Amino acid sequence: MSRWPYVKGLHDLGNGSFAWMVPDGSWGYSNAGLIVDGDDSLLVDTLFDLKLTREMLDVMRAKVPQAAHIDTLINTHANGDHTFGNQLVADARIIGTRACVTEMLERPPEFLRERMDNWKQLGEAGAFMHEVMGSRFDFSGVVNVPPTDAFDGAMTLRVGAKEVQLLEVGPAHTHGDLLVYVPEDRIVFSGDVIFVKGHPVVWAGPISNWIKACDQILAWDVETVVPGHGAITDKNGVRELKHYFEFILVEARKRFDAGMTDEEAARDISWEAFRDWGDPERVIVNVNAAYRDFAKDRNPPDVMRMFNLMAKAHFERKKSCPACGGHGHDHTH
Repeated sequence: MSRWPYVKGLHDLGNGSFAWMVPDGSWGYSNAGLIVDGDDSLLVDTLFDLKLTREMLDVMRAKVPQAAHIDTLINTHANGDHTFGNQLVADARIIGTRACVTEMLERPPEFLRERMDNWKQLGEAGAFMHEVMGSRFDFSGVVNVPPTDAFDGAMTLRVGAKEVQLLEVGPAHTHGDLLVYVPEDRIVFSGDVIFVKGHPVVWAGPISNWIKACDQILAWDVETVVPGHGAITDKNGVRELKHYFEFILVEARKRFDAGMTDEEAARDISWEAFRDWGDPERVIVNVNAAYRDFAKDRNPPDVMRMFNLMAKAHFERKKSCPACGGHGHDHTH
């Protein structure tokens, strides 16, 4: 959508809804949202470190009077790039799904900080994690501040006179994903249920749940979708992502039935239709999720194995195509 250029900063979506965009949408560079009405304010997600979150809050407060005090914070899921700035609005009512709270308690900031501090001991996976996260963000001083108000299923709030609907759609990207729907404004803040022009990553699954979440957005009266990563979009962006998952299920199934490993399948599938999408190394995680679905295996993925395989693909691509830095964008140069 050319209506809102994909540039860093606060984008006024109209009628008291705003998007905070952080290009290029790759590892850790996530979006957030702000909804205001009357004297009330609601923030959708914080960012991956305190510096990024402070910068966002400073701009919001300078441009939107109601943002001087954030009344409510919604965490769309547990990942640090949507929660590590929570302490900067810790006096707000913080809302998330019960599964989101559980995941935040299981993987506090110290867990990631320890891995980033000791990345040299983790081999190729550590080098990859350091490159895409550890070298770009500052996790020092981050304190775990999970939601204080947890729910299952659905929840309806009011921001001033405006209705805001929260709908749990996980497990999909993570175990505790939710959508934030503002019917009056025909806007969805999707968290990482929607990625635009970037490969998503299925940490939880099943993929069928993620497709159902896309279908839910398509069923709503929605004009604008603010994704967790990537440019502001509309229902076409949701359809693109749904097609991506349907493609994976079909192509991975053929190779699962043929006895290929998940790694072999990820390398064998033609990703040409998604050649301009960022972070292509994530396809191994998504094929692995499909394989676990087919095997009815509800165990979580082996995260270190996934990072090792992503690192292998990333550094191979970087070596063969230094100009794109391994991110997999258009290779016509």
